[in-house]
Amino acid sequence: MIISERHRRIVEELKNDPKISVKELSGKLYVSEPTIRRDLTELHNKGIITKIYGGAILNTVAAYREIPFFLRENEKSTTKSEMGNKASRLVWDGAVVMLDGSTSAYHMVPYLARLNNLTVITSGAKTAVALAEANIRTFCTGGQMIIHSYSYVGEQAEDFIRNINADILFFSCHGLDEMGRMTDNAIEEANLRKAMFKQSARKILLCDSSKFGKTYFYNMGNVADIDEIVSDVELPDSIKQIVGKNKA
Repeated sequence: MIISERHRRIVEELKNDPKISVKELSGKLYVSEPTIRRDLTELHNKGIITKIYGGAILNTVAAYREIPFFLRENEKSTTKSEMGNKASRLVWDGAVVMLDGSTSAYHMVPYLARLNNLTVITSGAKTAVALAEANIRTFCTGGQMIIHSYSYVGEQAEDFIRNINADILFFSCHGLDEMGRMTDNAIEEANLRKAMFKQSARKILLCDSSKFGKTYFYNMGNVADIDEIVSDVELPDSIKQIVGKNKA
């Protein structure tokens, strides 16, 4: 297990059981206790956890809500790369593309680089840098940065989006339930995505199978109002019947 994946697993285990011990983490992750202690020290130094005797606690309510981008970036990276490749095939030369700040959208960048004369607008700081490095014409929303996701949010970001007309939007969510509801934990990011919905002719959800059947705090909308879902697996029949229903 690579270090970033192990760190992500530790954060997840702490979310599920705040009292979990070093010994228990060692058993669950199949590594030695000294390795777990070193991992906890690194996470402590990054401000994600606070080390306590025999274990650790997550630092803030936000830490319980969100796994930081640097941990999520490598989570299911092969799956998200394959989804990014698939999603990029829906884009054409000269398109105006909008990307949210999700890691799923971030993984599209290498494949978008194969296209010509794209203009891409994103709320993701790391995504913006990757786009610029790929020599793609890039605009970033600006606004207040959310540290865990390196995403810009807030009224300034939403105002920027309201002045853009995009051909196609790619975005993600934290959960997609059987009724087609797209939900998230970060209200600010969900509000920005709603602004993106209004300014995009086509709306494509990037949703890997780990998010199916899950519901989180804030409603972003329903897949009946979007055009397509790109996933790593065949969509459940209940979802297939809903996607794009209101756009027909």
